[in-house]
Amino acid sequence: MINVIVVGNGMVGYKFCEKFIAKSGQEHYQITVFGEEPRRAYDRVHLSEYFGGKSADDLSMSTLSWYQDNNIILNTSELVLKIDKEHKTVTTHLDKSYPYDYLVLATGSSAFVPPIKGADKAGVFVYRTIEDLDAIMAYAKKIKKNGATQAAVLGGGLLGLEAAKAVYDLGLNPHVVEFATRLMPRQLDKGASDMLQAKIEELNIGIHLNKATQYIDGEDRITGMMFAEEELLKVDMLVISAGIKPRDELGRVSGLEVGERGGIVVNNQMQTSDPHIYAIGEVALYNSMIYGLVAPGYEMADVAAEQILNGNKTMRDTIDMSTQLKLIGVEVASFGDPFIENHSVTAIVYENKFNGIYKRINVTKDGKTLLGGILVGDSSDYNSLFQIYSNALPLPKNPEDLILGSRGGESTALGANDLPDSAVICSCENVTKGAICCSITEGTCATFGDVVKHTRATTGCGGCKPMVVDIVKATQKSLGKEVKDVICEHFAYNRQELYDIVKINKYTSYNQVLGIVGKGDGCEVCKPLLSSIFSSIYNDTANKHVTAQDSNDRFLANIQRNGTYSVVPRIAGGEITAEKLIVIGEVAKKYNLYTKITGGQRIDLFGAHLNDLPAIWKLLIDAGFESGHAYGKSLRTVKSCVGNAWCRYGMDESAGFAIELENRYKGLRSPHKIKGGVSACIRECAEARGKDFGLIAVEGGWNLYICGNGGANPKHAILLAEQIDRATCIKYLDRFLMYYIRTAGPLVRTSTWLEKLEGGMDYLKEVVIEDSLGIVDALEVEMQGLVDTFECEWKQAIESPEMMQRFSHFTNSDETDDNIEFVALRDQKMPKSW
Repeated sequence: MINVIVVGNGMVGYKFCEKFIAKSGQEHYQITVFGEEPRRAYDRVHLSEYFGGKSADDLSMSTLSWYQDNNIILNTSELVLKIDKEHKTVTTHLDKSYPYDYLVLATGSSAFVPPIKGADKAGVFVYRTIEDLDAIMAYAKKIKKNGATQAAVLGGGLLGLEAAKAVYDLGLNPHVVEFATRLMPRQLDKGASDMLQAKIEELNIGIHLNKATQYIDGEDRITGMMFAEEELLKVDMLVISAGIKPRDELGRVSGLEVGERGGIVVNNQMQTSDPHIYAIGEVALYNSMIYGLVAPGYEMADVAAEQILNGNKTMRDTIDMSTQLKLIGVEVASFGDPFIENHSVTAIVYENKFNGIYKRINVTKDGKTLLGGILVGDSSDYNSLFQIYSNALPLPKNPEDLILGSRGGESTALGANDLPDSAVICSCENVTKGAICCSITEGTCATFGDVVKHTRATTGCGGCKPMVVDIVKATQKSLGKEVKDVICEHFAYNRQELYDIVKINKYTSYNQVLGIVGKGDGCEVCKPLLSSIFSSIYNDTANKHVTAQDSNDRFLANIQRNGTYSVVPRIAGGEITAEKLIVIGEVAKKYNLYTKITGGQRIDLFGAHLNDLPAIWKLLIDAGFESGHAYGKSLRTVKSCVGNAWCRYGMDESAGFAIELENRYKGLRSPHKIKGGVSACIRECAEARGKDFGLIAVEGGWNLYICGNGGANPKHAILLAEQIDRATCIKYLDRFLMYYIRTAGPLVRTSTWLEKLEGGMDYLKEVVIEDSLGIVDALEVEMQGLVDTFECEWKQAIESPEMMQRFSHFTNSDETDDNIEFVALRDQKMPKSW
């Protein structure tokens, strides 16, 4: 029996065991694992979710019986102190000795703590293990009881910003202190850092750049951080997350070669200076670098396993440090060389400060090769860009289309068929497109779930899942198999099929559909979806299917971060009388609500308690208001400029047309939210081309644009028809919206729906304008039926004693929730945790 000892039971140590078992079948080998922590390997990438209520077991990378099932001896809470290279043994702190034939060091890293005086004071923590998080949570709870609210995080890199989010979620006011002149200096340029900083500061998180901490202030516990020139930042807790240092002490005392700045030196086979000892993960110094990402660590684990089993796999000469993640609610990604600047490179930059989006791609001067890039605020293009970069794929004629989208309407998204078989789709598990395809074509796998189990693709960070799904579907289609998107495990149908089933069979309730064409008890995916379908067919309001709705539709208001709700009355076209403005002000004053003008020309009232919602609605309804459906997947607003009634450039009456359209489509339930816009001239003050439908007045009538959207992934709407009159605009809109509602998948915006529609805009024009399917009469009748049967959900609720019962905090009491607290800011109230 050949003994393999693994020192370190973190993510990379566990991955080595998993890879080794898959390759060897455990024949003739005995794996023994030592971990100094008291638990089996857990997912440090998602460590912050521990603050959100996940347990250590939830984060565990294996079941309790996994090690035993695979004949692996796991020794937790046992620290290896010594390696005897001559006799091939290791000795632990329990003074026990174990023999090995091969030794794998996966000791990882520890948090780097800068040599700052006072860093050992109470209230100073590092952010690395579950025990660290337990200590942070306990201390935060303690200081909050004493009225303390300020905390700092030392480090503005990936780990530091993750720690800042954790501190924020604990209800403290965080400050991020960074020595460099920008956030995430290894991944972002100044423009991207500035955008990220602005997004973070919107959450009232302080950012302090270019700060060198001189010492930690306070007697026995921290009370502040002293910077240069006697600048004091008063804080009650500090989390140090300023980088990592390799846990190479075992290698040092054992005489293994160690780098000048730390890390056990390895070759491309992951061997140390002793050929029977391997080092993997953040303790390994490969190419004179320590790689602090999980993907390189997993690749090292795979190589070490292969080498021990006499394979020939080696590490690549260069390690890609591309990454995609979400920091404090902001999408951030970088790939390739994000900073390259020389005479042979052109940087293309898109910056949208209004939506908090920054995109940069670096291409060669001839526009043929993608060298790297940065994405902040919207990383939806990351997978495509990364594949183009890593596989040196050809660029479009206009390279800027990669981040702006094509202005001609054709899709610029990278399809599964565009990639070579050698393309690495899952970087965490190093799974290629070819491996995914072969698992299906060779009969090993039949479904997406089978592919995940067989290849382990998507089981790391999960960012590759959309592309893996596309490859699986494309491969299944190539084999002549039927491929369709089922909405969930309870229904073997996609949304369009369920829509037809409900309509043809005249089903009217969720339980009826589930009992006849579904299975099981249903879930939080199919319940709201079917409720939306009932509304789209019968114009049922959210009140009719309460138990099947998500929380916002259930209470006809958007729930906010502190448990209160926001109320948004409809203000069609943004036009409102002075009398109605006064009513909104009186309501806000009576119920002490935070008020804000929205981007869609409405007034949002924040901070309403659940039990106060009906009374607020009653006052608004009596003044002539209706629900604005800000909580539903439905029409939100139709934005307008003032039009030719006031503006000297206006070519038509845009405000009146916007009001007509909003009143026509109000309450319309759809796969995703819908927004419209009407501009009176090409100056586009209503931003109509950033909406799901938009109209612009021109000589001879209106130009109608469809399938645009703003938000994190902005898309320009595309011209459907030009120089048409109002009646024709409405006719085409009726047809387009009903066709979208009938055929789009759940939670699919109109822009994404059009991108995936076979034939694209040309086909849609044939359906909507030329009636190629012979269905436009039916679409118009369906839409008119919805228009004619509209009811205000708020009004329904306050007129029904039965419905009113759900608007109370407690089922058996009329008492209100007194735990919700607010603070004053700019003469308005804000959530206390803000």
